[in-house]
Amino acid sequence: MRCVFVGIEYAGKSTLVNLLTSYYQHRKLRVHVDDHFTIPDSTLSAESRAAYVNFPDDVKERMQRMQLQYHVEVIKNYPNTMIAGWHIEELVYSSFYGDDPESPYYSKYHINAQRGYETQVIEARLPDVVMIHVTASDAAIEERMAAAPHEYQIIRKTDIPELKRLFQEEIDKSLFSHSGRKIVLDTTDKTPTESLDELLLLSEPLITFGELAIRAMDVPDTDYQVRYENGIRKMIVV
Repeated sequence: MRCVFVGIEYAGKSTLVNLLTSYYQHRKLRVHVDDHFTIPDSTLSAESRAAYVNFPDDVKERMQRMQLQYHVEVIKNYPNTMIAGWHIEELVYSSFYGDDPESPYYSKYHINAQRGYETQVIEARLPDVVMIHVTASDAAIEERMAAAPHEYQIIRKTDIPELKRLFQEEIDKSLFSHSGRKIVLDTTDKTPTESLDELLLLSEPLITFGELAIRAMDVPDTDYQVRYENGIRKMIVV
């Protein structure tokens, strides 16, 4: 399944990406994960992240634009892809925080190429692209912010309702929504495992027969090795 996770910070996107990655890997499938669109890029070194927040706005805009376009090809070329944030997050945070001197986001993000990125993906006629709108109640987001604050937190508590509205507005415009390639997952009052189970259930109508067969596989709970004996595939617990 080619997943595009979108939604406000602290909704649970990264948690679901990690759980779904483990789910696929436990079934011996390769996964391509890109959860690094929020400024500053979470996959950079601590030194690079600290430097990135002070880059000039035009440098940030160009770097983000290049990686937004690059990941069109990632979605096309890698099965079991997980993209967190991507183009919708960029528009929402840049438009809302771009003129805020305390925010790492840049101002005047006026390209508005979101539908262009989506068109390139849709024109590839991929059978299993799913946009997952991850959301949670205002109170749940506030609780998560207090319990485990991010080092480079983007959102502010007072902005949560408006940011959620902007995400919803942009998701409603998305070509993935209009083509029926969207699911909504509310993580409020759910454990991470419960949210993963709901994600798998809600996405069933949008996946391939091959993935459905993989999900139906009876795999061991612990680590195992795949072996073939007389042409029969066996999973041997390590």
